[in-house]
Amino acid sequence: MLTRRSLLLGAAGALLALPAAAAEQSARDFVAAIYATYEGTDSKGIILDNARTIRRYFEPSLAALMIKDQNEAAKRGEVGNLDGDPFIDAQDWDIKDVNIAVADTAPGKASATVKFVIFDEPKTVVLDLVKLKNEWRIGEITWRRKDKNETLRDLFRR
Repeated sequence: MLTRRSLLLGAAGALLALPAAAAEQSARDFVAAIYATYEGTDSKGIILDNARTIRRYFEPSLAALMIKDQNEAAKRGEVGNLDGDPFIDAQDWDIKDVNIAVADTAPGKASATVKFVIFDEPKTVVLDLVKLKNEWRIGEITWRRKDKNETLRDLFRR
């Protein structure tokens, strides 16, 4: 027979398990949260101007390349290799019609294809995602430029 104590302990255990499950964000939710910051007339986007923000969105080896490039450029009084916004492949935006498709590519890995219209020009950005612990990070960004693919890592290999 169940006692009040066992019912309360069971309910408490179930409630404690909920935040852990709810806290785990899907790859699609991670990408959707990024692009939501670009929609609307007063959107701010994501400003990648400090190491903490970069580490929040990018996996460690790519984040390290980006931070190193920023630091070296700052010493020279320059901008660095990343002179635009990597999420939208532009410096300015008026984004409409965002469409996000995410596919699992391996355990803990996914690919997100983001299509949108920016100043009446259709664009496609592909994000390779990796799961670190319970959080998603970007391992690579690929853009289509001048009939060829270019990647975020390519910018730092130059």
